[in-house]
Amino acid sequence: MAILSRISLLAAVALCCLRNGVVDVEGSHDVYQELMSVPAEVVDSKYRTQFHFQPPRNWINDPNGPMYYNGIYHLFYQYNPYGAVWGNIVWAHSVSTDMINWKALEPAIYPSKPFGVNGCWSGSATILPGNKPAILYTGIDPQNRQVQNIAFPKNLSDPYLREWVKPDYNPIIAPVNGINASAFRDPTTAWHGPDGHWRLVIGSKRKHRGMAIMYRSRDFIHWIRAKHPLHSANGTGMWECPDFYPVATQGKLGVDTSEYGAGLKYVLKASLDLTRYEYYTLGYYLRDVDKYVPDGTSADDGSGLRYDYGNFYASKTFYDAGKKRRVLLGWSNESDSRQDDVSKGWAGIQIIPRVVLLDSNERQLIQWPIKELETLRGKLVSVQKKKIKSGGSLEISGIMASQADVEVAFELSSLEKAEPFDASWTDPQKLCELKGADVKGGVGPFGLLALASANRQEQTAVFFRIFKGLNSFVALMCHDPSKSSLRPGLSKPIYGGWVDVDIQKNGKLSLRSLIDHSVVESFGAEGRTCITSRVYPSLAVGNAAHLFVFNNGEEDVKVSELKAWEMRKPLMNGI
Repeated sequence: MAILSRISLLAAVALCCLRNGVVDVEGSHDVYQELMSVPAEVVDSKYRTQFHFQPPRNWINDPNGPMYYNGIYHLFYQYNPYGAVWGNIVWAHSVSTDMINWKALEPAIYPSKPFGVNGCWSGSATILPGNKPAILYTGIDPQNRQVQNIAFPKNLSDPYLREWVKPDYNPIIAPVNGINASAFRDPTTAWHGPDGHWRLVIGSKRKHRGMAIMYRSRDFIHWIRAKHPLHSANGTGMWECPDFYPVATQGKLGVDTSEYGAGLKYVLKASLDLTRYEYYTLGYYLRDVDKYVPDGTSADDGSGLRYDYGNFYASKTFYDAGKKRRVLLGWSNESDSRQDDVSKGWAGIQIIPRVVLLDSNERQLIQWPIKELETLRGKLVSVQKKKIKSGGSLEISGIMASQADVEVAFELSSLEKAEPFDASWTDPQKLCELKGADVKGGVGPFGLLALASANRQEQTAVFFRIFKGLNSFVALMCHDPSKSSLRPGLSKPIYGGWVDVDIQKNGKLSLRSLIDHSVVESFGAEGRTCITSRVYPSLAVGNAAHLFVFNNGEEDVKVSELKAWEMRKPLMNGI
């Protein structure tokens, strides 16, 4: 840890510009120099999550280099060892056998050599032949360029891979020949082709065009830039934390990143620094020419499909060879103020790991919490075949509603009263803002009121709303935390996404919400639409939190089945 005290802030100064007393790191985070090394006197547990990933204190952001190796799951993540705002970043390291219970280790990568002396930013892990892991990450060099470095485990016999070595031949990839040295970061997991070459992509931009720059290597040390990016899209700005991987068109198994052939489609994801949202497309990888071609079923301009339509960023997937599944991790930042973060002594969580599959319609992905989460389920309450009349609600009592896993299936007996859909409603988030939980409709809003006070003065609404289009019905899913807290000055954005489901055919919609003190993470229609919100109630805290089913639509809604489990606390990095 003594080495950590030498972490330089030169990169933050050289790469940034001053704005109203706040320093902006290009394509990264606001830098509060006066706060980044302020230790917390007391860690406030009021809003700390209990079963979502968090270290005991301080700031975290991007998940880095997740991997499964010899029976152990490894999660590295961007971490400030000295304070609750971004800065002093190292690669913290935790290990697990189930991705639910975590043990914290010493940081794996920190600024210690010239090729990363001014920063150790995000990257990925690849398992090389001979079962040898390698980490590729972005370092900030003495010229404040973003360069790509490699690190290897010091001792492969150590089951936890505690120590990592950064060879002196780093950097292995530098921003030359016209690449923007301040917009060149976050290498992906590499994949291996039949020509003996490894391939990876790095996020970048050219003016307003976001791009995934491709590199090839035979030995994983010497890399050559391809003539053309794997893919790019105009108007999207800097592509942070790109991810590229195959998914199977049949079955429920994941696919190793290097697999290729019939029965596969590909996912290309980018985290857009311009909007601080992510988006992905589905398409095909033309291996002979190293080009990715979206299939055109969703927009490729930042307005299309997202893993999560809420507070979610910098995600990373990995192939879990132990259980043959593709697993997604992502960061959910705080939405209170930086001074609030400093006062409570921590900031940031990781979402519950999700299994990623291709929907049977091949137009989108489906995501679902890993099965291991269910081991935390404790006391259960359930409701069967309960009609929720227009304007009605039902309290779900008997469990600690601030720490719960809730699954509910709704039945719609009629869609006759569905409101007409306006073709100008192209942005689901804006539509959720226009028609929030308290705006009465025809079919919906109906759903859950999480982290609610007894009199519902505070509530975070998770709901559906159905509209009648020209040829079909349109389903909308929203998170409305506008009444989530009586505290003044909080950011309480409303989020929304379309739900790709034929509601007329089956008349049913399912919802699962993971409620964990300051986070509500929801999965609509079996994981076709996912939304995460961060909320900070002042009344609905701990045992004072309540849970309701509600219906503000004219049409009655039936709860065919609801199950709500009180969640136990796992081992979480020593706390």
